[in-house]
This record gives sequence, C-alpha cells and structure tokens, in this order.
Amino acid sequence: MNKIRNYVSIFAIGFSSFVFSQGSVAVSTYPQVADQQNLVKDITAEKALLSPKEQIEFNINKMFTDPVLRNANWGFVVYDPKTEKIVTAYNETAPLIPASTTKLLTTETAFALLGPQYRWNTQLEYSGSIDVEGVLTGNLYIVGSGDPSLGGNRGGAASYTQIVNQYLDAIREKGIRKITGDIIIQTAIFKENKKQELPKNIVWLEQKNYFLPVGTTKDIDPRNEKLIINQSNNPFNQQKKFFYISPYADKLVYADKFEGNGMTTKVAEPPAFLANKLRESLVKNKITVSGKVTPKIVDREPEPREILTTYKSPTLAEIVNYTNQRSDNGYAEALLKSNGFQSLGDQTTESGRQVVTDHLKSINFDMNGLNYMDGSGLSKSHTVTPLSQVKFLAKMMKSPYYKEYFESLPIAGQSGTLKHMFMLNSNGQIFAKTGTLNGVKCLAGYIKTRNNKTLAFSLLINKFSGSVAQVKDRMEQLLDPTLDL
Repeated sequence: MNKIRNYVSIFAIGFSSFVFSQGSVAVSTYPQVADQQNLVKDITAEKALLSPKEQIEFNINKMFTDPVLRNANWGFVVYDPKTEKIVTAYNETAPLIPASTTKLLTTETAFALLGPQYRWNTQLEYSGSIDVEGVLTGNLYIVGSGDPSLGGNRGGAASYTQIVNQYLDAIREKGIRKITGDIIIQTAIFKENKKQELPKNIVWLEQKNYFLPVGTTKDIDPRNEKLIINQSNNPFNQQKKFFYISPYADKLVYADKFEGNGMTTKVAEPPAFLANKLRESLVKNKITVSGKVTPKIVDREPEPREILTTYKSPTLAEIVNYTNQRSDNGYAEALLKSNGFQSLGDQTTESGRQVVTDHLKSINFDMNGLNYMDGSGLSKSHTVTPLSQVKFLAKMMKSPYYKEYFESLPIAGQSGTLKHMFMLNSNGQIFAKTGTLNGVKCLAGYIKTRNNKTLAFSLLINKFSGSVAQVKDRMEQLLDPTLDL
C-alpha cells in the first residue's frame, strides 16, 4: 500500500491554500469535511498547489472523517499497466465485496474459452419420413447448445416468437402438415440445480427487485418478468406477502416485506419453453402434433435426423456487451453455466465456478482474498481485493479480445450504468463496470488520462452510511484527479 501522507499536514496545505485564495479572511476553526454535501467540480486552491497524486491522497484522507465513509470498509488502487506499478492506493489488499464488478471475471472467462465471435446454435431437426400428404411419421427435435440469450430478446437476441416463426417457416417449406411423434428437447446441459438449500448470502431483495439468480422457474412464462401479487380487496388489510419459486430448493418462498414494484424472474430452462411455444404455434397454424413435448437428456440410440433450420445467437461479444453495459444478472449467470459446460460438459453453477477459478489461476490471477460465488455478483459472500482486480485488468490489455472486452464497459457520463455518473470532469474518460448492493458500491475499469495514459483502477466500498447518491459523489471526487496523472 502506498504511504498516505499525514492527514494533518496535507489538510493544512489544503486549508492554507484555501485561506490564501480568499485573501485575509479570519477563520477561527477548520472547515469540517462532514459538512461538505456537494462536490467541488472546479479547480480548487489545493488542486492548484498539489500534484495529482497528492490531490488523490488528500481526498483519501478526507474520506476518513466523511460521515458517509468514515465507518466503511473500502479499498482503492490506481495501477499503471505499462510500468506494472501502483500509482496510488489505500487498503488495496483488503478482501472486499465486489458486487457486479464480479461480471468482469465471468465475461472474460467466456471470451477466453470461446472467443468474441462465437455463436450458439439451436437447431430444429426431424426424424422419420414425410409422405406426399405432408405427414411426418417421426419426431421433431429442438437441439440446444446452451445459448445464454435464447429467447431473451436482449442484446441482439431474438424473442421466442421470432425463433418460433423461423421454425414454422422451415416446417412449412418442408411441406409438413402433420407430426405423428413428439417434440423432443435434446440438450444435456440445461440441468436443474439439485441443491436442497439456498446458497449462502444470495441477495434476494436488491435494488427494489426480487431476483432469481439461476435455476428453474417451472411454469412461469419468461416473458412475464414482473409477477405482481394482488393485495386483498379489504382496504384495512395491510398484510402483504410476495411469493416466488426458489430455483435452488424447488420450493415456494415468500417475503413479508416488499418495497419495489414487482418481482423479477429469470428462466433457466429456455429450450423447454421454446418447445412448448412451438407446439402451441403449430396447433394454431393447423399443423397437427400427435405427441407431446418431452426432454431426452440421454439418447443412447439416436435415430437418424435431418436439420430443418438453425437459429444462431448473437455473437458472444454482443452478449457480453449487453451483460456489462446493463449489468444483466440473468445473462451473467447463464454465461457462468455456459463456462462450466464448455470445459466440464456440465452446465451447473458449481461447474461454472470451478471453471472460472481454474481459468483465473491459469492466467496468474492474484487469488489472495478471492471468493468467487456466482457469475453476477449477487452473493455477498463474494470477495476480491482491489489490487487483484487492477492487475487482472492490466493483463487484459494484452489479450487478443481486449477491444471487445473494453468496449463492453460503460462509459462515464455516456453509456450503460455509468451514463448518469461523471457528467462533468470525467465524462468519456472512465470506462468501468459498476457494482451495487445494499451497503456496497463499486467501480473497476480503466481511466484514459489527459496525458494519453491508460490506467487500471478499482474502488470497492462496503458498509457505507448514507445514500448511494452520496457515495457516488465521493467516488467522483476521489477519481477526478486521476485524469491528470
């Protein structure tokens, strides 16, 4: 950790410069940092006298008495990838909750395993024969490959309706008017999570939404992302209960308190929903299906099949861009499971975690303080050190997919989850993944300085007081001088 200058001496410099700038003004007491509610965006007197590094250290010292951060556990580091040295830091080796900056690791692992131009195929196939009257004596197959975006209608992905229409067109073109067999889901990778207990410290209520991080939602339509529980018609009955299916324990879970407007659900079995949607559409279009939708995870004696059509997912680069720009938890968890399948052939959270941690070890990630729990960062059992994050980000600058990785990060004041931060001084010069949980606010990414340097940084704040908006203000104040490094 860089040695932080003595608080009293630096504060004295800043205060002296403040007095100098005001002329001969009598001041009986030092101005209290606790009273500062707004950022000073202009060039202050201490900024004019101190070097950028001294300004950063001055701001760090101010945080120690700030009512929002004085009881917080936080760490900060700015790292120069060229020299491979720390520029400035505070508490940089402390294991801290990273929230959604965890997605930096999940998405990079996907790039390393698959490459940015990779696409998933979801094929419609058929077995048997088709007679002159258009009767298919055989089965339809939907063969999935673990597309994390299947039916999501986000990040360039088609909706379920669009995919079904593509399949219907292919069936019509083949002249099929009746299907005597089943619609078989052929995928061994969308396996239901068999855990009996909820994972440790998963954040169910976060940002005024209830999240289902991964797993089955049973018969919930994935298009219906907000599931509102109607209140009693009795205006005097104020009791509320909000129900949802636990994806881990396959049980109905409820909460007595709910402060948001709805519950967000995530589906982890999209091939099953797609197959049922296809059957429904076939019947509506007067194409008879005698059989039912059925999964066939293990097929020891596969029958000969022909491909009718193939739906291709967006590129991995497009999916990662959407995931990091929007901080999409559903996509991040799906990518985690896809990571597990690519290496271990088993698309479960446990396999995904193992593959990500093994990959990080293989690229010499600093594992000290790392506790990687899920793909999105929803678990408060996650920990990582700011120092390991910046070393990782520096290493990414030499990777073959750095361009796609860098472009997936929100831009200060311009895009994604950073669109409404750094609106003035740092606009367009900070590229970072955000992270927010109750009592946790984080940023990690790159700084493009005014001297044309690219620096990596990590700022992880846990257990703060006050509002998220106040913490954002302190973050902006701390990072502003880094543009002049």
